[in-house]
Amino acid sequence: MSNTVDPQARSLPSVSDRHIDPHAYPDGIAFLDGQYLPMSQAKISVLDWGLLHSDATYDTVHVWNGRFFRLDLHLDRFFGGLEKLRMAIPFDRDGVTEILHNCVALSGHRAAYVEMLCTRGASPTFSRDPRQSINRFMAFAVPFGSVANAEQLRRGLRVAISDKVRIPPASIDPAIKNYHWLDLVRGLYDSYDRGAETALILDFNGNVAEGPGFNVFCVKEGKLSTPAIGVLPGITRRTVFDLCAEADLTAIAADVGVAALRAADEVFITSTAGGIMPVTIIDGAPVADGKVGPITSRLTVLYWEKHGDPAWSSPVGYA
Repeated sequence: MSNTVDPQARSLPSVSDRHIDPHAYPDGIAFLDGQYLPMSQAKISVLDWGLLHSDATYDTVHVWNGRFFRLDLHLDRFFGGLEKLRMAIPFDRDGVTEILHNCVALSGHRAAYVEMLCTRGASPTFSRDPRQSINRFMAFAVPFGSVANAEQLRRGLRVAISDKVRIPPASIDPAIKNYHWLDLVRGLYDSYDRGAETALILDFNGNVAEGPGFNVFCVKEGKLSTPAIGVLPGITRRTVFDLCAEADLTAIAADVGVAALRAADEVFITSTAGGIMPVTIIDGAPVADGKVGPITSRLTVLYWEKHGDPAWSSPVGYA
């Protein structure tokens, strides 16, 4: 007896007139196609090159106590990425700024993670020519989240150094903030397998590069250094340089070897998602005495103080 199904006799499933989404989303507001929507309603096509090819750029700014922090710098980087990727959006800087303010104000969040992004979009004919895709701009505001939770901020993160190699800058310009994260995600799983909480991966020369969503600094004999090659020039990374200039501390961008990082007096990571966050264990061994260091603590205080400074921050236009 044959198990072959007669294609003429088979009944097809019905086609739904709309998608019913069973998933949960954080509370927030998104902007898409000229509309402000709850996060649960913000969707893109499965044919979008942003999904199919990771062809997108974005930037993330945070709001703290009702104020954007260093929004101008994030806008500079976002529009720079658009230009380098030959993408175009129907909004100038003032237009994007207004959209971001609206997303936050409509969400009501006083502490928010705010993202602006542009995907290559989709071609009406599913063409493989990226020039025929219609670029899509989106933005959203959700509650503020940090790379490190409250306990980790208090006692310091446990980090493992993975042997995974960051995409070299000759392939992807690291100044263009992008979603090419498979190297970082593989590094994360390496760190989890070794009992750590997050990861650092290497550059193409075998030096320390960066982690998933953050840069890294080490302190040795009072001087700070951070990897120079193949890393995103993070806004919080830049903020550390600015704070060091004010605090009369020396900070440089240079090669940071694995051995040098392990032998540092202090180590911390930096991200818009969390600010300055201490690292006290690397590959299972303590950094120096295993406690949060004085320079890390000092810079952390200065960093959060700047969030109320009009020269560094701007108020959200809540109604």
